[in-house]
Amino acid sequence: MNKAITDGVVFMPPAFTAGNLGQFSRGDGIPGSATYAGYANAAFEPADQDFAGCLEILKTDGVQKLRYMGQTPILPGCYLRVSAKVKAISGALPAVRIAGWAGDANENAVTNVTLSTTPVDLTTYGEVVEVSAIVGVGSRNGVDMVWGTQPVYGHFGIDLTGQNGGIVRIDDIVIEDVTGVFLRDMMNWVDVRDYGAIGDGVTDDSAAFEAADQAANGRRILVSAGTYHLASSTTLDHRVQFEGSVTMPDAAIFSLTKAFDLPTYIDAFGGDEELAFKKALQSLMNNADHESLDLGGRRVSIHGPIDVQAAVPNRTTYAQRRVIRNGQLRAESSSNWDPDVVTSQATYAASNPWVLTNVSNVANIPLGSLVEGPIGVGREIYVKEVNVAAQQVTLSQPLSRAPTTQTYTFTRFKYILDFTGFERLNVFELEGLEFQCGEEASGLVLPRLGTVNVIRNCVFNRPGHRAITSIGDGCQGMLIDLCQFISHEGGLNPQDRQSVAITCNANDVKIRNCRASQFRHFAVMSGTHSIITGNHFFQGGGVAGGPRTAGIVINVRACNTQISGNYIDNAFIEWTNEREPEPDHTGGFGFAGLSITNNVMLSSDVSTSFSYIVWRPVGTGHIINGLNVSGNTFRVVGTSIERAERIDLSQGSVLKSSMKKINFVGNTHHNVTYATSNPLVVDHDQNTAASVWEVDTGNKLPFEGFALNVDSVVTTSRPRNASNVTRNHMPYTQTQIGSNDDRVQLIWPEDMLGDANVTIRMDK
Repeated sequence: MNKAITDGVVFMPPAFTAGNLGQFSRGDGIPGSATYAGYANAAFEPADQDFAGCLEILKTDGVQKLRYMGQTPILPGCYLRVSAKVKAISGALPAVRIAGWAGDANENAVTNVTLSTTPVDLTTYGEVVEVSAIVGVGSRNGVDMVWGTQPVYGHFGIDLTGQNGGIVRIDDIVIEDVTGVFLRDMMNWVDVRDYGAIGDGVTDDSAAFEAADQAANGRRILVSAGTYHLASSTTLDHRVQFEGSVTMPDAAIFSLTKAFDLPTYIDAFGGDEELAFKKALQSLMNNADHESLDLGGRRVSIHGPIDVQAAVPNRTTYAQRRVIRNGQLRAESSSNWDPDVVTSQATYAASNPWVLTNVSNVANIPLGSLVEGPIGVGREIYVKEVNVAAQQVTLSQPLSRAPTTQTYTFTRFKYILDFTGFERLNVFELEGLEFQCGEEASGLVLPRLGTVNVIRNCVFNRPGHRAITSIGDGCQGMLIDLCQFISHEGGLNPQDRQSVAITCNANDVKIRNCRASQFRHFAVMSGTHSIITGNHFFQGGGVAGGPRTAGIVINVRACNTQISGNYIDNAFIEWTNEREPEPDHTGGFGFAGLSITNNVMLSSDVSTSFSYIVWRPVGTGHIINGLNVSGNTFRVVGTSIERAERIDLSQGSVLKSSMKKINFVGNTHHNVTYATSNPLVVDHDQNTAASVWEVDTGNKLPFEGFALNVDSVVTTSRPRNASNVTRNHMPYTQTQIGSNDDRVQLIWPEDMLGDANVTIRMDK
């Protein structure tokens, strides 16, 4: 590269002539300084045998200066060689050096740079001595005067030092572009050092990085060996290659818009994977030039929870689509993953159901803690907010019939990715990530608020406590697709397991085509209008006849939820209302809107009391007002069970006489004693003449329901009286007969014999 050729930049001072000595200063070369024009101790010598035309000077000053008064530009990436040939004629022998004056953009002197070289002694009269120095922005080997980016021009020449009284002759001052010594245009990179970067780990090199980026013009940027401190946010809009590394303040953003991937950030930050990941996240959420962070298939070792909001301290909310994809986050063994546990006494009132008040030790309770207590605390309730001044804790879900005052335990699990610092985060996606939790870390905890966040094709491998946790409404409309959840508790009996794959609180969640093995629960859900489809979750244990745990817990009465096409293996669906502050049913829909269709439900070596669908009401007087269970396969291997569905009345009661809109049809039962159905068709044979035929449902109405209605009676043989005479009577029916209210009566006008199909319902 030669700027004089490529860009027409003029570096070379004019040759000495008798008429131009006014262009050469006896001072620093700045306007107004004294020149050699008319100077008594200097003259133009036109016929020197070595130099032809030259300047002859009698040295009279301690430092006799000669400077070209033209402003020689100092350009980033450009290196200049300043040279002169000198010989002593008579008198004292001085020394000579290259020197200059540096000026900034405001034409002020820059003094914190090297302005001269080491003097060279003149030792012999008539001997031609050449002195030279290379001047440039960058700190490279061979550069004598490193000026950095502050100077934009210079006045160059020589200094005569040493004894006075000698006469010397000086050939023309030569300034030439020697950038090609360091690099050539055919190279497809520019080096940040050529634009003033120092690389000492202390000096702020951010301006030099941006200058190199501006000059790259489509070429790569080379960050050569060294440690470069960037004191402020820096953006590079060209591809970049790191031989050296950078350091930055936590709040400074490093955006690599044409090399935005984690491997490049790891190179940039000297191989520190965790720091590189945080800085890449920071750029992801502060630059519109890229929508996704590709981990490049890298495994990133994580030694403690990544507080994502702390890594992006200028954001507390974010609502643009961003994606992290394609890599593994591995939790390395460390005490940093140990849960924090705090116990505090607090007050609770059903009239203020989302808040604990008068919380002792409230300042020590971490946001996002799991809340547990002796009475009334449902599963998977978390701390959504902490108000230290008011001594209050806001909960993700209400408590149920909790006493006014009791002691609670707050356990804060440690997650590889922790988003709880965000007030709101929308449309954020994780795709193709493996969370290697190592039995210590948990996987992912969501922000307090958020909509349509996506977790797709991810693996949660052996989480210590939780895989995906919502501590508030950050799960609104969340999509969890094609994920795998692998527990580390497979060797434990189901009732002894503690880990939970998914916790959701808000509405419209979709969990689709996932696989989960041997957690305590696959999903605990409190929102409505959710869809759970195509999943395979299994929770078996090694003890024959041992208990099983709920795979899916639906924790809201009017849930309007679809559970369809899943493979439910040694687990069950539990429908409850354990998070209601006043759980007694006093009006409204009741338990409503649940549809369980076309699932494969399998169990092996379970207790006869096991069921695939468990309704567990909390409080009194509950009803079902809308349930569809159809097209499912209930299959038991190695033993048999009594029922596919049952009611758990350990904490509540139901009104079987008020059930409504229950559709329980088209299901397949294998090794299930009572194959329940609603409506239930009973084939009744009446072999003894009677005016009252009592039809037994055989315990086959769902949830051991009452026989509330008869939809139809169809005689399937000739109805006849005791004398075997055909009669065309129509019986009327009487429902809720027997001690369990599960029989009906067909009442005829006379004693009759025959057969009938009776369609009976346990709902209204």
